[in-house]
Amino acid sequence: MAKLKQSPTKASRNATVEVMSSRKEHSGAGEERAIEPAKGKLGVMIPGMGAVATTFVAGVEAVRKGIAHPIGSLTQMGTIRLGKRTDGRSPKIKEFVPLAGLNDLVFTGWDIFEDNMYAAARNAGVLERDLLDKVKGRLSAIKPMKAVFDHNYVKKIDGPNVKKGKNKLELAEQLRQDIRDFKKSSGASRLVTIWCASTETFIEPSAAHQSVKALEKAMKENDENIAPSMVYAYASLMEGVPFANGAPNLTVDVPAMLELSREREVPICGKDFKTGQTLIKTVLAPAFKARLLGVSGWYSTNILGNRDGEVLDDPGSFKTKEESKLGALEHILQPALYPELYGNIFHKVRINYYPPRGDNKEGWDNIDIFGWLGYPMQIKVDFLCRDSILAAPIVLDLVLFLDLAQRTPELRRLGIQEWLSFYFKSPMTPPGLYPEHDLFIQLIKLKNTLRYLKGEELITHLGLEYYD
Repeated sequence: MAKLKQSPTKASRNATVEVMSSRKEHSGAGEERAIEPAKGKLGVMIPGMGAVATTFVAGVEAVRKGIAHPIGSLTQMGTIRLGKRTDGRSPKIKEFVPLAGLNDLVFTGWDIFEDNMYAAARNAGVLERDLLDKVKGRLSAIKPMKAVFDHNYVKKIDGPNVKKGKNKLELAEQLRQDIRDFKKSSGASRLVTIWCASTETFIEPSAAHQSVKALEKAMKENDENIAPSMVYAYASLMEGVPFANGAPNLTVDVPAMLELSREREVPICGKDFKTGQTLIKTVLAPAFKARLLGVSGWYSTNILGNRDGEVLDDPGSFKTKEESKLGALEHILQPALYPELYGNIFHKVRINYYPPRGDNKEGWDNIDIFGWLGYPMQIKVDFLCRDSILAAPIVLDLVLFLDLAQRTPELRRLGIQEWLSFYFKSPMTPPGLYPEHDLFIQLIKLKNTLRYLKGEELITHLGLEYYD
């Protein structure tokens, strides 16, 4: 992460801001970074054609038909302020940077079940039958390719639509052929892979993950430390396809994948879509820290009944999710800097599988805080949310922003796209750099990156320029 100095309005005023760039200095407004145009179709490849994937694709088809609005999507509905507040310049993001249009998207996916996307969406039970029937033709045409699957990584489900090969490197080669075949058959000029499949069981980084050479050797030897998601990521990066990880799996968050992404100049980002309970945490925790209110305890529990809930009923998969959900508070509140306020928090996360609830998750939080003179207070939040409804616009934005990154040399050379932290529970960073979890800092980072790419002044919120 480079520290860049922005050209001040007056020589006496220097503001230092943080943006994603390998350059040492921002050359000022007016100089546009090289961004290749979004010509042709953009292929979206999705491992895991379950509730999130089908809700995303059905939603895009509904928006394209003009029967719904892309609510929740920053790329479609969000604006970006340019210049001073008094300038009155706030174009839509999709009009400010050259993003692929929704009409240019084409879809495919892999799944262990053989249902096409219409049948899978019906089974997921997220969207109403009336809406699904209006896009049935498009959804029915999307049939899953055979998936790379290891029951040891997802113990609660199994399915028949699975690839076979003598080792994991051969399975990766089969995925690479799938990618090439889809690019040819769809007529796509560019591709993006986004993982929407289940949470895998928890694993620690091992020797197999330390370099591309070690990774390939481990895949050839069927090393148990190579998860299916890593096989997808490897295949995508080898084919020059950006990869986003929507689950808390280790996947691309290892040295080998970072090496591969930088070597081949292919963007990566993850992990774990920031949807319900963690979204609320990354809003409330910054407020407590901003006002220096102490936190003594934060108890979070979830009930959900979809396939994700069933998978997370396994202790190994829950451990992976737990690690992702627990990290946000520590990084936002910084207990090492504020030991008397946050040095003794009891933070507990629970997830309970409850089939009657389906995709309509309930996230309940009890927060014990304390204020002036140590007096205790409580906050209780009951978020009755729809997990896939919150995730679908995240998938759309990540697809479009990753494609933008791939068309921007300065971004694709970075490998990790930290400016997309806004969308993840456990954002990726370079080794040794702690992640920003504060939702509002993440949004500033994202929008300042877009401003930087287009040669616009970065917004520092200094405010002094209005009082000359």
